[in-house]
Amino acid sequence: MNPIVPAVLGPLAAAVAIPLLRRAPAAPALLGAIVALAAGGALAVGIAHGTRAELLLPGLPGLPLRLIATPLTALLSLVVAGVGTLVLIYAVGYMKGDPERVRFFATMSFFIAAMQALVLAGDWISLLAAWELIGLSSYLLIGFWHARPGVGAAALRAFLYTRSADLGLYTAAFLFIAHTGTGVLPSAPLSGPAATLAGLLLLLAAMGKSAQTPLQDWLQRAMAGPTPVSALLHSATLVAAGAILLIRAEPLLTPGARLAVGVVGGVTTVVAGLIALGERDLKRLLAASTSSQYGLMLVAVGAGAPLAALLHLIAHAAIKSSLFLGAGVFQHARGGTGFARLRGAGRAHPRVFLGFTVAGLALAGVPPLSGFFTKDAVIAAALAGRHAPLLAPLALAGTLLTGAYVARALRLLWRGAGEEHRVPGLGWMGAGFAGLAVAAAGLGAAVGPIAAWAGGPLPVASGAGVFGLAAAFAGLALGWFVPGARLLGPLRRAAEGGFALAGGLDFWVARPALALARGCDRLEQALYAGVLGIGRLGLTLARSVRRGDERGIDGLIFALARGARTLGSRARALQTGLVHRELALAAAGAAVLLAALAVGLAGFR
Repeated sequence: MNPIVPAVLGPLAAAVAIPLLRRAPAAPALLGAIVALAAGGALAVGIAHGTRAELLLPGLPGLPLRLIATPLTALLSLVVAGVGTLVLIYAVGYMKGDPERVRFFATMSFFIAAMQALVLAGDWISLLAAWELIGLSSYLLIGFWHARPGVGAAALRAFLYTRSADLGLYTAAFLFIAHTGTGVLPSAPLSGPAATLAGLLLLLAAMGKSAQTPLQDWLQRAMAGPTPVSALLHSATLVAAGAILLIRAEPLLTPGARLAVGVVGGVTTVVAGLIALGERDLKRLLAASTSSQYGLMLVAVGAGAPLAALLHLIAHAAIKSSLFLGAGVFQHARGGTGFARLRGAGRAHPRVFLGFTVAGLALAGVPPLSGFFTKDAVIAAALAGRHAPLLAPLALAGTLLTGAYVARALRLLWRGAGEEHRVPGLGWMGAGFAGLAVAAAGLGAAVGPIAAWAGGPLPVASGAGVFGLAAAFAGLALGWFVPGARLLGPLRRAAEGGFALAGGLDFWVARPALALARGCDRLEQALYAGVLGIGRLGLTLARSVRRGDERGIDGLIFALARGARTLGSRARALQTGLVHRELALAAAGAAVLLAALAVGLAGFR
């Protein structure tokens, strides 16, 4: 069997089976994820042996749907399935006792299947379809606890912001298909202004999905969903989709579009890092950190080093999922993720705190953890690129801020009263968390082999390691010893407000979009009322015509028919079949005719 089939159908079959079986919903979900993981491994092994896997499906005329395994897509498939499996293991304990577990595990399985289809998509149409499915899945998962206050609004915000930016992907895909005549991804590069326009449209789509400035606000509010959802969204699925899009489409970007990608990423890594410093909720801090780290990946793409972005994406998937899962344990123990609740929570759960610390230091870029190697590659790409004076300072500032907010979180969890609280399901939660924490620590050893396997050299720049380490340790020191409010200084209020300009995107995007939607709804209602009015008028005219037919034309026709029938009845009475009567009538008739004839002749004379 083609390994691409179980990679997608494994979790998809689980999503279908769970609502049908309903009992023990975690078991089919885990089985589907493990099948996808095994299929991803088989794809990677096949590619290592020179075997190319491809699946063609019927599509539009001349545009068949294509799923394809290359070194890049097979690696991404393996990452999605691996992180998904460990997050689902964690979710067995986290969702223990929740009455909606069936819906949760079914939607999570569907989400993993959609993401597998996205990373394996080999044409623009398949990519668009999978892009839509992950958007739908994320909306359902963010709004999972929809009865709770604010959850529905958070899900709607995420859906609205990402869907608005998705128009960029649709327009760019149609441009590529129209100019090249094929839907193959990546397609042949465009030329002229159309090429730059297509690149900027792809950037717009990536900004929405990967929560880049100024579209970062929705991601922090998406923390309303369960912790396993946050871990999966922020690490290897929804938010990763934007960076994955630009990594795959990097050969299609013009120099101008690459510069725009790098600038957006650089600005985001700084802005989101400052927002993280101003946060007072651990999960929201991690959410802002996600935007910042994907900003670093865009810096690498903008510097012409998509491989560096890919490596940081893989390391970040393990790191950020570990951090969210650790935060979920503390949340269960203290009943929330606000800083006031979590003080000293690490002391009460030292093993979880140890894993959280390892993942946090990896995110900050401390050797020999995975983040050190991947951030070094990003900083080297920024230093070696054409726009080093612009991109390198932004990348280093983002690295410094990463260390600062990581140290702030660790200090919060360690200092304070360490009262221990019982956490239901901690065995399952600990198993999933431990697996991802180990990956966050040890993936650094695989950076070189992965780069060689992916077919490209890592960027090299003198001083990259020194500058990166200096920024990381400086940030850690500042975050540990200096309060966040003092670090932010005059930027504190703006950072705590998410750097919203004139009301933020609620004012510029959300409210206009919702107002437009309400206007369209009112127009639709008016059109519906107009159609109903025309329909009622038509029915009234039809009833009038019907009454005219029944009482006028139909009455006349029926009267004529009755007269003809009456006449026929009377004429028929004359035909009795008695011969003597017929002869008598004939004689009488002849006599009448003769009499009339005689009278006429007499008058003529």
